[in-house]
Amino acid sequence: MSVKIRLRRTGKLKTPHYRIVVADSRSPRDGKCIAEIGTYDPNTDPSTFHINEEEAKKWLSNGAQPTAVVGKLFKIAGIVK
Repeated sequence: MSVKIRLRRTGKLKTPHYRIVVADSRSPRDGKCIAEIGTYDPNTDPSTFHINEEEAKKWLSNGAQPTAVVGKLFKIAGIVK
């Protein structure tokens, strides 16, 4: 089973909010997730995000692969170098 750290979309039409989740790579975008480790709001200026660093580091050490956008958020937060 391949595990990914990715975004789950929430919010109304044309006002997206995202949750940063750990999920099986075969599950749908807004489907069942294993854990929820943060949030991301691209509508604010500048964009805001909150990540539980301990949980993120735990999942990365266990082999979870972040998607491109989540990887950029991790770099900004200083979780991944």
